[in-house]
Amino acid sequence: MLCGPCRLLRASVAPTAALAAALLSSLARCSLQEPKDQVASALSPYFGTKTRYEDVNPGLLSDPEAPQRDPELLEGSCTPVQLVALIRHGTRYPTAKQIRKLRQLHGMLQARGPGDDRPGNASDRGLGAALADWPLWYADWMDGQLVEKGRQDMRQLALRLASLFPALFSRENYSRLRLITSSKHRCVDSGAAFLRGLWEHYHPGLSPPDVSDMECGPPSINDKLMRFFDHCKKFLTEVERNATALYHVEAFKTGPEMQSILKKVAAVLQVPVNNLNADLIQVAFFTCSFDLAIRGVKSPWCDVFDIDDAKVLEYLNDLKQYWKRGYGYTINSRSSCTLFQDIFQHLDKAVEEKQRSQPVSSPIVLQFGHAETLLPLLSLMGYFKDKEPLTAYNYKEQIHRKFRSGHIVPYASNLIFVLYHCENAKTPQEEFQVQILLNEKVLPLAHSQETVSLYEDLKNHYKDILQSCQTSEECELPKVNSTSDEL
Repeated sequence: MLCGPCRLLRASVAPTAALAAALLSSLARCSLQEPKDQVASALSPYFGTKTRYEDVNPGLLSDPEAPQRDPELLEGSCTPVQLVALIRHGTRYPTAKQIRKLRQLHGMLQARGPGDDRPGNASDRGLGAALADWPLWYADWMDGQLVEKGRQDMRQLALRLASLFPALFSRENYSRLRLITSSKHRCVDSGAAFLRGLWEHYHPGLSPPDVSDMECGPPSINDKLMRFFDHCKKFLTEVERNATALYHVEAFKTGPEMQSILKKVAAVLQVPVNNLNADLIQVAFFTCSFDLAIRGVKSPWCDVFDIDDAKVLEYLNDLKQYWKRGYGYTINSRSSCTLFQDIFQHLDKAVEEKQRSQPVSSPIVLQFGHAETLLPLLSLMGYFKDKEPLTAYNYKEQIHRKFRSGHIVPYASNLIFVLYHCENAKTPQEEFQVQILLNEKVLPLAHSQETVSLYEDLKNHYKDILQSCQTSEECELPKVNSTSDEL
């Protein structure tokens, strides 16, 4: 057993039934085998938010449990005293909506007339016939659930972080871990898999018990932090439920780049072009990514597209993320202020405790969320902002853009704040320093491009967000002037 009880964060919602159901779901869906071989695909760099973590960190392909130590990480007289990590869930199944679209496309291929098939083997008969014969193994129950590969993502991330920061992830500190998660099963299950990875770190060679049997227990649920977007009325009204908010996404779907792909795919699959649309093309592209990420196979769906197609489809995905989660609308990022402030509250408390010569009460804070949790926060902090907005009409000009969601928030992506205490500091201000890591690589600071910051300097840079950004005010809908000119 792991030593001591885990101190869980107070959650806004922590239904025992939901946690139990998530754990049962985790057990029930473990039957699929792990991918046997790592399959490199030329399309992998363009899968957007469906990108595998190892495609962002290729060194993990050869040894996924070995820590990838960035040479810019502080060492020597500066000792890490706290780690606050925001972690996206691991690899997941398609959503039910995506599965329905794939089923529609698959049915369209199977419904083609006999004259549409060519005799001979799969390549001779045509790709459309090969895809019609390709097993459609996705089922409605999968609906975005974490897959076995996703559990592996989390377990291996835990092993790497524990090796990278051994003093923080010590056995003595385990009882002071703080874990919270989104209520979505894939996030709850990711937190559980991370804990199993830590068990392996502490007890090499021993099989971990079920999380429900660990003294630490599963992470607690707090959607107000991890799914802040669901609790922001202004975002829900002006972006999520606004039919015109994603104008550039819809315009790009009918633009020349996508229409060219539409005609090409119709010819390749031997189906009428009028039977296809941009959404079906996109789900076919994502199916290539799902088969690769979940099962480690390169399916015939990948053969439908070339790299030029992939770049266009990546841009379509990035347009959606930009306008719905990134810089497209101010409320996208401002709705994440509460989460940003929560991170600094942990850091502040650790600084205060060290200044009083007290042990840090929460040396490790782990928060499991979504790509939709990370992207607004990174935008709030000023990262990956291009000089010009991404639009439906500047695809070619944005080929070298900074905002590429697959390179920022792949599956299992992580944003980590590491607080250091520096013994040989010349001034009190230099005693506490911070580094930020994105996907285990030191992220240069947005305002200075330095790889380390004095803690007070970092707080001063984000002073407006920390002091003036109140979610209740940011998310409040503008009041409608009901004054009438009528007498």
